[in-house]
Amino acid sequence: MATWMDINLQNSASPIMEQLIYFHDHTMMIITMILTIVSYMMIILIKNKLINRFMLEGQLIEVAWTITPAIILIFIALPSLRLLYLMDEINNPIMTLKTIGHQWYWSYEYSDFMKMEFDSYMIPQDEMNINTFRLMDVDNRATIPMNTFIRIIITAADVLHSWTMPSLGIKADATPGRLNQTSFLINRPGVFYGQCSEICGANHSFMPIVIESIPINMFINWIFNLN
Repeated sequence: MATWMDINLQNSASPIMEQLIYFHDHTMMIITMILTIVSYMMIILIKNKLINRFMLEGQLIEVAWTITPAIILIFIALPSLRLLYLMDEINNPIMTLKTIGHQWYWSYEYSDFMKMEFDSYMIPQDEMNINTFRLMDVDNRATIPMNTFIRIIITAADVLHSWTMPSLGIKADATPGRLNQTSFLINRPGVFYGQCSEICGANHSFMPIVIESIPINMFINWIFNLN
């Protein structure tokens, strides 16, 4: 049985995801206030017996219920537009990671290094150990240095895919013949899990995404050892 904590957003691992959580809470507070006021007014109208057969119009209340929603929408739209701008802004990335969606696995290319590419397959259930997550862990994780501005280029080799990492606030479509790009900065070490969120075929649910964030000195050693 799911608890209340199970339906919350994932803990943020990037500044963008933190802003998304703040915006979610901001919007939910406004929605809760609207729901409370509307519910209160409906209950009052149902319970009282006040009538006015000769009232044809109420200009004051009509102006109020036209202007008030417009003001509320402004309070929602302004932080939303700011957040959209921050999510699309790519400013001097330090490293570029290219990911290619296949049926049904991901390939990664580190464009800033020579011959740095590998495939990432889901670990089959008969090869799992006690430390792996069922249907979520992969044989080759995409390793990324923390506190580093990363540009990720996303495409697909066959059908539509979607590279989604909830804890980073990223969801970008992988389209054959097209390069989509976005950026992120991971502000803490850890292992983060995502999945393809596009219905791309029979094994759609079996192409997970795993990113491992490590300090930059450990990342440099990992690069040298991989080469």
